[in-house]
Amino acid sequence: MRVIKRIYRNIGLLCITAATVNAQQQVAVNQRDIVINAAGRQYVFTPSFVVLYNATDPGMALKPAGIKKVEYNVLTWKVADSTKADFKQKKINASVAGDGFDDRILRSKGEYRTANIFNAGERTEIVANSIEQKKDTVFFRFPSSPKFRLSAYVIISAKPYPVLRYSFQPLQDGYYSVGYTGAPASAKDKVTAIWQPLIWQEKRIPDAAYLTPAFMATLPTTMVYDGAATIGVLAAPEYLPFQPLPVLANSQFGIALLNKQQQLQPQVYAPIPGGYGSRMNAGQTFRFGLQLVAEPLAINNTYERIAEKVFGFRDYRHNDISSLNTTLDNMVDYAMTDYAWFIDSLKGCAYSTDVPGAVKNVSSLNPLELALVRDDTAMFEKRAYPLMEFMLSREKFLFSLDSTQKIQSPSRRLKGPVAPLSELAALYELSGGTNDFYLQMMQREYNTDRVRNLDVKEKGNNWINAMHLYRATGDKKYLDAAVAKAKQYLQQRVNQPQTAFDDPFSGSFFFWPTYTNRWIELLQLYELTGDKPFLDAAVQGARNYTMFTWMCPAIPDSLITVNKGGKAPMYWYLQSKGHQPMYYPEEHAPAWRLSETGLTPESSGTATGHRAIFMANYAPWMLRLGYYAKDSFLLNVAKAAVIGRYRSFPGYHINTARTTAYEKTDFPLHKHKDQSVNSFHYNHILPMASMLLDYLVTDTYIRSKGSIHFPAAYIEGYAYLQSNMYGMQKGAFYQDKNVQLWMPARLLRISNTELNYIAARKDDKLLLAFTNQSAQPVTATVTVNPALVKLAAGSKVASYTGGEPPTGKDSTIVVTVPANGITAVAITGVVYRSNGFQQQVLSGVNNHSPDYAKLNTGNAHALLFKFGSYGRRLYIYLEDDDTKLKSVSLYYTNNTGKETKITDTIYPFEFTVPLTEQQPVEFRLSVTGIDGKAEESKTIMLGDKK
Repeated sequence: MRVIKRIYRNIGLLCITAATVNAQQQVAVNQRDIVINAAGRQYVFTPSFVVLYNATDPGMALKPAGIKKVEYNVLTWKVADSTKADFKQKKINASVAGDGFDDRILRSKGEYRTANIFNAGERTEIVANSIEQKKDTVFFRFPSSPKFRLSAYVIISAKPYPVLRYSFQPLQDGYYSVGYTGAPASAKDKVTAIWQPLIWQEKRIPDAAYLTPAFMATLPTTMVYDGAATIGVLAAPEYLPFQPLPVLANSQFGIALLNKQQQLQPQVYAPIPGGYGSRMNAGQTFRFGLQLVAEPLAINNTYERIAEKVFGFRDYRHNDISSLNTTLDNMVDYAMTDYAWFIDSLKGCAYSTDVPGAVKNVSSLNPLELALVRDDTAMFEKRAYPLMEFMLSREKFLFSLDSTQKIQSPSRRLKGPVAPLSELAALYELSGGTNDFYLQMMQREYNTDRVRNLDVKEKGNNWINAMHLYRATGDKKYLDAAVAKAKQYLQQRVNQPQTAFDDPFSGSFFFWPTYTNRWIELLQLYELTGDKPFLDAAVQGARNYTMFTWMCPAIPDSLITVNKGGKAPMYWYLQSKGHQPMYYPEEHAPAWRLSETGLTPESSGTATGHRAIFMANYAPWMLRLGYYAKDSFLLNVAKAAVIGRYRSFPGYHINTARTTAYEKTDFPLHKHKDQSVNSFHYNHILPMASMLLDYLVTDTYIRSKGSIHFPAAYIEGYAYLQSNMYGMQKGAFYQDKNVQLWMPARLLRISNTELNYIAARKDDKLLLAFTNQSAQPVTATVTVNPALVKLAAGSKVASYTGGEPPTGKDSTIVVTVPANGITAVAITGVVYRSNGFQQQVLSGVNNHSPDYAKLNTGNAHALLFKFGSYGRRLYIYLEDDDTKLKSVSLYYTNNTGKETKITDTIYPFEFTVPLTEQQPVEFRLSVTGIDGKAEESKTIMLGDKK
């Protein structure tokens, strides 16, 4: 009793001391508990623990959880008692396979197992029965036990949160786990929001006491928000080290949210039963540390605070190894090589990484944007145009001629368009609004539900499609519909926290955009209407999205030795497929450059196999949204995802030992079987290039405070592959209006890699904006490529952003750019030497001549594409396949009056005929069925002679 009385006399002193150290919290001690005052409430953390014991290995293993609509793997353990075998393994069909999926997890044998941590061993609960305070440290004493000894103490003045450390000593050999179970517990109906990585967010409460292993925790805590403060128990950073890369085998702890009483209570268990360090001998000592969190903030704001104050997240990246422009040039160069595995005959990117013999495309708008902005005819002819045909004819993004293929549910049918309505709208804009078949397709898609990717059915008549129909047509009824439906969406989805996985915009939950609101489209609607509720909803969604980005492990201020012995690490999946090892020199690299912080895992279903992906399309959107909302966390997450990571296409993910292999310019320049560090998904190359271009333009937009602005179309793609598309409309560059974004390959050579740039043209003026990605001012020499732009003798250089004036001579100028700042200049009196592709496609005499015909013969569709003064293309595809037809012949007549015949005997049956700008075309089809019978269509004419 004397000890307790002494503590009571010091409660006031302890509150004052802790408050002085940490203004966010006041910490006190009662008879045996730690009391944290936050947001005017008291949160009691008791010295309560649970010890789990197994005499033999409990067989820890990840298994697919039986959560409806959700793909996710959870920790499970073997149990001898069948009454505790509460885990029902999800049955996985044949379509779920490929890179990132692990059959060792998905299709392992059934056993008596539990996914509830409280059933993962023989359970002993223990609570301290006395405490003693020495200065700012409170020591807990526990009742003696015949099975173990436990001691613990709390440093209440630790910043930013009180630190709880405990020591555990077993008295018999076995497998042990010690769980801290003393955090405040809440009834499910009393909380405002919860979080357990990776999938439980808003009020989607876990249906079992799942334990998230350390390597799957983007921050090592679970959290509960009661409307006033967020409560959590945070594993100390030293137990999640940077080296080696976190995986299940080295995870030192797990975190849980649901307790045995089905209440919400943040918990940490260390070690994981059956996991790293859980096998202990009698007398061995195990130590662990926690932080007790009570923040007067919402969960996503607490996420930011923990990331910054505990794990050191900040604006931590800079270009270092390459400018983003050089990376973009290298990536586009690679995209045009054989190494990029584009299959011309199938008009698509090889997808044999997942589905043997298949191709998969994301959007025709990625290469089309690159062709326009970079003034690149080859990109248009070899990538953009073939993908336009694909996107308008194919039924699904994944196309396979093998009718027996089930993996990821491909299609071999030509029942397009697979292109989403937003893509049709962008293509309609490209035609100058004269290719009317796009408008007809948009209106049809708006009134149709369609499956485009995997087995997810998309509803056509929704507010997002209405928004894009308005952008395409200017018809206000579509804008009214978009706003009205979006307001309903705010009420039903945004303003009401989700309690289950039943978002109407998510047929199934797999990629991270399905777990948040549609914040990217809400951002677009805000830009279109200026209505602040849409902005606020977008910020909420983006903030929730940041919780899928890695904020741990903490990045050490040190060099890391990589590629030991001159050999790059191998990704286990590729090794199992017979890929050959890669060799790169052993070197020392700064840890920050190798960090996954700011990136996300691929998806809920593949998070265990694809830890951190480079495909960070969310970054430009977060930049823009962070600017509108003045949200520095969104800005920093965006930069962390993109800047200073690679010199060319880096493959897909960080998933092996730390390495610099993916930083190298030549990293992608290997045949498929010679790639072994990470996955290569060849349909990602062009979307990633679009993402980098989007980042460059958006970064310039926000640093110029909107003074440099280029209108954009929308590349919707699928999954998380959304980007803005530039190049079709002119924009503003400070006082200059009607400026064309123009960034051909290697337009500039810059002496300092920290500078990124965008370029635009207007008449005889070249406009350049440089953005400094580092925290120091940069002065650099900039050389304009004389093969692209000639600077005449009278050329002048002027600055739009003040500061030290640029100087110039011949083709070279010198610019100074402030730390993390922008410098914009104009060079007048220049002569352009480009091939003129951009101007040709965006100009000319397009007209509303007939451009579409449906033929009963072969169930064929004929489309006449219009590309300004660049030319036209006749494209014909047949829905009837090789189960019905043996051959198809096209007879067409050009303006010379001479008839030409083309025959196709291999499915898919399709024809492409290049035409001049004004040329009409007459054609007919003749088909021969597999029964030998012939059928001929009537003659059709598209285009006219005007």
